[in-house]
Amino acid sequence: MSLRPPCVLACALVLGACATSQQNTTPQEPVQAFTGARILPVDGPPIERGTLLVRGKTILAVGPADAVAVPEGATRIDVSGKVLIPGLVDSHSHIGSVAGADSSSPIQPEVRALDSINARDAGIQKAQAGGITTVNVMPGSGHLLSGQTIYLKLRDGRTVDDLAVRNADGSVAGGIKMANGTNPMREPPFGGTRGKAAALMRAQLHRARDYRDKVARAAGDPEKLPERSLAMEALVEVLEGKRMVHHHTHRQDDIVTVLRLQQEFGFRVVLHHVSEGWKVADEIAAAKVPCSVIVIDSPGGKLEAVNMSLENGAVLDRAGVLVGFHSDDGITDSRLFLRSAALAVRAGMDRTKALEALTIANARMLDMESRVGTLTAGKDADFVVLSGDPFSVQTRVLATWVDGTKVFDLDDPQDRLMAEGGYGASDDQAFSMCCYGAQGGGQ
Repeated sequence: MSLRPPCVLACALVLGACATSQQNTTPQEPVQAFTGARILPVDGPPIERGTLLVRGKTILAVGPADAVAVPEGATRIDVSGKVLIPGLVDSHSHIGSVAGADSSSPIQPEVRALDSINARDAGIQKAQAGGITTVNVMPGSGHLLSGQTIYLKLRDGRTVDDLAVRNADGSVAGGIKMANGTNPMREPPFGGTRGKAAALMRAQLHRARDYRDKVARAAGDPEKLPERSLAMEALVEVLEGKRMVHHHTHRQDDIVTVLRLQQEFGFRVVLHHVSEGWKVADEIAAAKVPCSVIVIDSPGGKLEAVNMSLENGAVLDRAGVLVGFHSDDGITDSRLFLRSAALAVRAGMDRTKALEALTIANARMLDMESRVGTLTAGKDADFVVLSGDPFSVQTRVLATWVDGTKVFDLDDPQDRLMAEGGYGASDDQAFSMCCYGAQGGGQ
């Protein structure tokens, strides 16, 4: 992994030294001005020949060139003739060689993706090459519950702590991964039928309710507190809405089973894959549950996904469902993430909604809409420079920026290798994927 020299930090130190010597005041962070691009901010109409101002890690301003004044001393980057969009948010990925639960039981809420992420995995650089700046890394789907997911900002880092998104209280941000359908249907102690699988999950959620109530009744009295359970603590976070459920599901009957459990226990949920979501779009919309859709245009896969349709996103969107797309990398390639939305547009989805599905819609599913997903003053400076229209097959990702720092540059030979492939491009990447062998599952 190529770690770029800290040129921004050097500039900040130089500017700070000048300001201190002249005024003895706190120095301002350096400003970068990206000028001349067609800007698609997502939260507003396109801006022709716009200007994006970045101060440190944050967007300072965005707008038409005649409405955004470039501060004196700002570093100017001319991106005339290019297209500038927010950093892409992938709501379901397996990069980082993530591995979750093992074969000992079907429900393992205490397992954390945090403890299995390889921050030097080449898949992270390949995601940067696809314009992805924020990602939900998930354990596999061979369990009814395979562990806690983790939300990452795809900075250049040495350890997972350099990439992990933090909540306001300092804890690591993430959801929890559940699944139904054929992936977790195995020999005991796993459920061998759909009915048994739902019964196992329902029973565990009832245990979590009881644990929560016992803790509440104890009111801090150690003599009355139940024996501590990391598994129950994680599920209590689910029941209290603190941790989003990211639920793998394909068939229409499996989708409705998730909605039934959600109504019974009141947890927040995002439905993932939803191959037959188009069959029950009205039911999903009535439940006000978002869908993170996978787009696959090649034959094969599993029998329960045989009715997958490229029109899925368009149908769900028209029904009033919040729709996002995901890569499920390595089921589809992070470097081709824009293509998912392009195929949905080809199948009838509105262009604006398709771009939202790669950005702000997914940010909402990760509770990160206040930080990422649009080019808005005050949000994180995550953005992508494209050679042309986001949905054209001829368009290339030219550069990707995270927190105001360039993490991918097509003109850099090492970065180009990650974008295009070739000898040495995957030296740091093992096909562990979390979804095969003892881990079970797949997309």
